[in-house]
Amino acid sequence: MTGVKVTDTILRDAHQSLIATRMKLEEMLPIAEKLDNVGFYALEVWGGATFDACLRFLNEDPWHRLRELRKAFKKTKLQMLLRGQNLLGYKHYPDDVVEEFVKKSIENGIDIIRIFDALNDVRNIKTSVDATKKYGGHAQGAICYTTSPVHNIEYYVDLAMEMEKMGVDSICIKDMSGILLPYTAEELVKEMKRKIKVPIEIHSHFTSGIANQTYMKAIEAGVDIIDTAISPMGNGTSQPATEPMIVGLKGSPYYPTDINLELLLEVSDYFKKLKEKYIEEGLLNSKVLSVDVNTLIYQVPGGMLSNLVSQLKTQGKEYMLEEVLKEVPKVREDFGYPPLVTPMSQMVGTQAVFNVVLGERYKMIPTEAKNYVKGLYGKPTMPISEDIKKKIIGDEEVFTGRPADLLEPQLEEYKKEIKEYIEQDEDVLTYALFPQVALEFFKKRQASKYKIDHELLNEEYKVYPV
Repeated sequence: MTGVKVTDTILRDAHQSLIATRMKLEEMLPIAEKLDNVGFYALEVWGGATFDACLRFLNEDPWHRLRELRKAFKKTKLQMLLRGQNLLGYKHYPDDVVEEFVKKSIENGIDIIRIFDALNDVRNIKTSVDATKKYGGHAQGAICYTTSPVHNIEYYVDLAMEMEKMGVDSICIKDMSGILLPYTAEELVKEMKRKIKVPIEIHSHFTSGIANQTYMKAIEAGVDIIDTAISPMGNGTSQPATEPMIVGLKGSPYYPTDINLELLLEVSDYFKKLKEKYIEEGLLNSKVLSVDVNTLIYQVPGGMLSNLVSQLKTQGKEYMLEEVLKEVPKVREDFGYPPLVTPMSQMVGTQAVFNVVLGERYKMIPTEAKNYVKGLYGKPTMPISEDIKKKIIGDEEVFTGRPADLLEPQLEEYKKEIKEYIEQDEDVLTYALFPQVALEFFKKRQASKYKIDHELLNEEYKVYPV
């Protein structure tokens, strides 16, 4: 018996949670060989906000990053996070774009795709799951964990059974806010183990300070895989720290004997130095490393909290934060109790800010919130009341089908739109997800290539510009 398996998030969720996804490829590659030999079940390296951040802030091609990481990791499975029909963007994409994106992700080096939908509407993950299986990847269905009068053990177990029927290879309990309590986790894992056969993984954040206790109870209940982050980038709004989690299992049948602890400590030393650099550069704020028990009350994930603060700051209304935090659960109830994960966290948060700042509920409503109430994101956990519907969309009709059924295939259209910039097939997908950011990136790439070509030409013929 090798004990519980460990997936480390150091190259994706850890730095997304702590330094807004700013870790560069050049900071990852020097430690890759050691990381590869630690003995992790998988490394989460891509997806989530990494794609957007690479293009927008780091001037990196996310596909190049993935290929380089694949070359560097010869033994360990590489994992990514995918928002179902939203892929890595913030809206639903047509099925042809979703299938092609999954295909290219696997071709470029991804082994495991963790697929979730913000509303736990399984219709929104089906295309991604089917495509992952079709192109030889491991499809992991992720359940977004939240609490409400309707989110109970039975609800989550039924969801897991539905995903298993759909053909997923494993299931992840995704606790993005760090609110899953230890004994609830124990009961949930036990019930899932009784009803489903595929492996179960648990993913949480240390935001509220309880995730390592939650992991221990889940492990004792039979969870197969845990998500952790190497200690310099662990805890806080990140995942529970890897080394103490592993050492804490010593002397038990759950101890992961595949892990080379000595090598892990060497890897940890490398990231300690990086962490110091991030602190010096002002990228890492000590606030995100502290425990925030308010998370248990308001269920607001770390990223959503910082977003609310910045929205209020721009309007000079920071003093209203407490009021906004109290409004969040009310908006969430009005919206049928969606889990607070992208894009629902942004939608609920922005609406709560408008309600408080304008002094009148639903006086101003963002387009996204209107589209959600119209059914264009999927099915809410609980039906939205007629009163709220009336306030938000008036007498407009609500669509009850699968939202992507309203979308025409678009891949060929995207190809035509950027034909002069295409240097690799993947560029079309980059453009489909982030059109403006991608175009800027392609233009810069073309300009730098032109410059390099001309410099080489001038050098070759010794023709120097005057």
